[in-house]
Amino acid sequence: MGSTDAKKPLKIIAGADDFGCALKNSFIEHLQSKGIEVQDLGTDKYYSVGEEVGRRVSEAQHSDNQVEIKGLVACGTGVGVSIFANKFPGVYSVTCDSVEDAQDCRSINNSNVIAVGGMYTTPEEGKKILDAWLDTPFKAPCPASKGNPWPPEIAGFLENSLQEMPKIPEHNKPQSESSCALCSLSKTRNFQDVDIMPGGSMSIVRESPTAAIVKFKAGSIEPAHHHTFGHDLHVVSGSKRVWNLTKNQSFDLGPGDYLYTPAPDVHRVQYFTDTEFFIRWDGHWDIFLDEDLATAADHIKANANESK
Repeated sequence: MGSTDAKKPLKIIAGADDFGCALKNSFIEHLQSKGIEVQDLGTDKYYSVGEEVGRRVSEAQHSDNQVEIKGLVACGTGVGVSIFANKFPGVYSVTCDSVEDAQDCRSINNSNVIAVGGMYTTPEEGKKILDAWLDTPFKAPCPASKGNPWPPEIAGFLENSLQEMPKIPEHNKPQSESSCALCSLSKTRNFQDVDIMPGGSMSIVRESPTAAIVKFKAGSIEPAHHHTFGHDLHVVSGSKRVWNLTKNQSFDLGPGDYLYTPAPDVHRVQYFTDTEFFIRWDGHWDIFLDEDLATAADHIKANANESK
């Protein structure tokens, strides 16, 4: 198949919300009829599905897999799932409403996640779109090139993009005060202590949906908790570790890193150094504690001992 690695068979990780479920299921049948392995994550909220498929496709790029991993996400329009799949490094999810969209995004963007909309795309048309996405290699002639091979200068640009795109954002790249909008915003804000989490302080930038700049001192702990709405955060300075207890995952974050945590997921946080980050919830901010500070500290200590 033109778009797959010749040395590895293809595996598709698929998921959808209620509006995209029927289209996703028809795609799975079509893929399996072609002998392509499919891992079906089922049906969930569009942002949870996009997050989970995007995370798995991203992680697969750093694993010694015997298969090539790509993704398939579906919701009502194909837009919402694509937004959240694209929150992960190395994921290039594109909403494809036509065969032409599918061919262009494979040829130009080397798309590795296809997003489709169950409200507007019929299973019959959808299979044509999926086949075009599967069968179009990177840099192949496509509608955008008027069906002709790309000129050498554009083909070279596309080839270089594979090395350049993963560098955005460049983690650890020092920023001057003038280039860091969040840093400048932070310096003009008044911070209020977070009483239930010693060492933490927060300045609300917007009430609803809530956005805030948050600071925690080195050694601080956020005990396990969850929120009514999901949130994404961008680390401005410092270092922290986030344990997603619901998914049994952990993330070490530093300057420039970002992370999205879905609403129902229970998570615990440890701060290694003084840390500042920008956080935005999908709705109005609230918090529900699932353990106390002493319990959180015991778990973190036990985790550290296990890692030795």
